[in-house]
Amino acid sequence: MKKLLISLAVLLPASAFATANNVGSCGLGSKVFEGQKGIVPQVLAVTTNGTFGNQTFGITSGTLGCTQDGVVSSNWKTAMFIDGNKAQLARDAASGQGETLDALAALLKIDAQDKAAFVSLAKARHADIFASVDSADSIATQLKAALQSDARLAKYADAV
Repeated sequence: MKKLLISLAVLLPASAFATANNVGSCGLGSKVFEGQKGIVPQVLAVTTNGTFGNQTFGITSGTLGCTQDGVVSSNWKTAMFIDGNKAQLARDAASGQGETLDALAALLKIDAQDKAAFVSLAKARHADIFASVDSADSIATQLKAALQSDARLAKYADAV
């Protein structure tokens, strides 16, 4: 899986990773392939957007699921970190301490005053977040949901 993510990082344009929800989160491609998971629909969504130039139109017009808030985010580093550290991250979250949990907090840019709440949330929601330790995507999805459910930590959810 690590080799696949690294290959994608090299082969796909950076714009493919600069979205709020991975590849093709807005534009015609996101509408055509909405709800589909996996690399093929993601590549097809970004190819559709690039081929027809509709993502640019969507952003400037505020249509096709695009927003005009001017925020570009990239969560591929977080995805790669979770994938490379799944087992240790699960252990650290279960105990409420450890290097990988600290590194994840830093990667998510958790403020110092919110770090204890983040660690507490990771420990309390461990069973939900790490229900499938084999799937980095599942871990990221559940972590994002856990952050979104906490009023204090919701502001960090987009970094996942």
